[in-house]
Amino acid sequence: MKLLDLHIDGFGKFHHRDLSLEDGLNMIYGRNEAGKSTLHTFIRSMLFGLERGRGRASRNDCYSRCIPWEGQGAYGGRMRVEHEGTVYRIERNFSREQKSLTIVDETLGREVVPAKAFLDEMLCGLTETSYSNTISIGQLKSATDGGMVSELRNFIANMNTSGNMALNITRASSYLKNRRKEFERRLVPEAARSYTSLLGEIRAIEKEISAPEYENQLKAYQDTRTQVHTRLAEKQRDRESLLQKIATGRQALDSAQFSDEASILRYQDETLATYGEYQDARMSSERKFRPVLAGLCLLLALVCGGLGGIFFARSQMMLLTELLNGPEIFSGSSGVALAAGSWAGGILFLVLGISLILKGKGLKKEAAMTGKVLQEIFSRHLGDSAVSEEALRAFQARMEEYLRLSRMLVESEAAVVRLEGEAAALKEQEDACGDAISRQQRMQWELEKKLDHLTHCKDQVESLKRVLAENDRVREEIAAIDLALETITELSSSIRDSFGLYLNKTASDMIAGITDGVYSSMSVDENLNVFMNTRTRLVPIDQVSSGTMDQVYLALRLAAARLFQGDEDKLPLILDDSFVLYDEDRLRSALRWLCGNYKGQILMFTCHQREARVLEDSGIQHHLIRL
Repeated sequence: MKLLDLHIDGFGKFHHRDLSLEDGLNMIYGRNEAGKSTLHTFIRSMLFGLERGRGRASRNDCYSRCIPWEGQGAYGGRMRVEHEGTVYRIERNFSREQKSLTIVDETLGREVVPAKAFLDEMLCGLTETSYSNTISIGQLKSATDGGMVSELRNFIANMNTSGNMALNITRASSYLKNRRKEFERRLVPEAARSYTSLLGEIRAIEKEISAPEYENQLKAYQDTRTQVHTRLAEKQRDRESLLQKIATGRQALDSAQFSDEASILRYQDETLATYGEYQDARMSSERKFRPVLAGLCLLLALVCGGLGGIFFARSQMMLLTELLNGPEIFSGSSGVALAAGSWAGGILFLVLGISLILKGKGLKKEAAMTGKVLQEIFSRHLGDSAVSEEALRAFQARMEEYLRLSRMLVESEAAVVRLEGEAAALKEQEDACGDAISRQQRMQWELEKKLDHLTHCKDQVESLKRVLAENDRVREEIAAIDLALETITELSSSIRDSFGLYLNKTASDMIAGITDGVYSSMSVDENLNVFMNTRTRLVPIDQVSSGTMDQVYLALRLAAARLFQGDEDKLPLILDDSFVLYDEDRLRSALRWLCGNYKGQILMFTCHQREARVLEDSGIQHHLIRL
């Protein structure tokens, strides 16, 4: 395959840039930052595509670095190549939103399906990895000799064992060893012991929770408490009903000014006594002989007073007569005595008459007063102030009602006390059920904790089962890795004995030409140590100069590329500042050897003008392109 020309729509710093290439050696010269590496990357991207990384890696990946600087237009371009006499145009758009690949056969004027098989055939089966490690030679990593030696050893190990840089045996062995360490870290050596311990703990917990105290009686206690609570509520309702009745009865008694049965009986007796006094006073005041007797007494008092006056007058006259007549001195005195006796009798009858009159008035007054009291009593209790036998009987009936009410209140109060006692007993029973429920809830909570712990232990057991199974699987993986490592070692040794001889011979032929005979051959021992062969001894690679290391590295790459392509050198060889560490003698020998031995197209990127001067001085045909 030969590159004919390039057209860059947009790639890094390039925008609408065209570049034509020719057969043989094409030297592309440009100062630093002129875009040589960008152009090199564009060619590789046109052949293999350009993918964008993911996550943080996408910030500094090749895709992000090569985004067109101008930020407008297409991200891509086209490249014309000639392969086996046919010209193809490869067009690519690298933009993630409009990513595309088109291949046009310009010779026949038709589009070609960009199948992998077609691309593999055009690229001689090279993958992007093998391409980058053989014919596409970037700026060599020889800043430090140690890093260069490590890269050489890795390169030789891979090519000696697999013949393909994409299959890195050294990294594969390192990967397997790392995987073995990872598997070893994943082993849980304490899993079996923990598994046995958990089984014992599970049996202990199951035995503990089967004890009688963990039997669930919560429902029974809750039902009992509900029944007791219902009965207590009934007792409380009965008590409240009785208290309301008692309050109503007490209000009735209080309105009648009664406090208990004794007050009612006392009030009834007093009323009956008052009624008896009323009857006696009324009957006595209504008797007719009392006024007659009082009048008679007053009449007799008047008669006695008259007689006393008469007797007193006669006695005075007789006393005057006796004084005048002489010795009958005692006759007048007897008259005075009769007058005094009459007057005394009159006064007695007067007092008796007045007493009878006053007694009659007192009886009437007493009858009126007791009647008024009875009227108030009957009016208050019967609503009628009439005083009669019927009213008295109605009053007595009403008192009987009050007595029954009072006895009922006493009985109700006793019932309230009884209900309060029964309610207190039920409350104690309810509290006892509550305590039992609390104990049951605590026991059930403890049981739930033990069951949770049991479940956790069982889950751990199941996890440990998986861990034990994983341990078995990991041990199988470790055994498989050990077998793979052993197999790789055996195959590496076997292939090194056969394929390694051919690779070393090809690389030795090339190193002799590149170094202009300074080193005639090279060899690799069983430990993958590289030695340069001289006439007197084997020189370890780490004892040669950086320039010689670059030459060895170039020889190994070209040897590997020839093994991939065959002797025809079908693909272009791309060198990007590959001779930085070469002195002019080494450079002249290398360029002369490359132009004489590499049969394909060569693209050499450089930032130095000495390559052009050496080519001109050596008379080597080349095509110079300035960026």
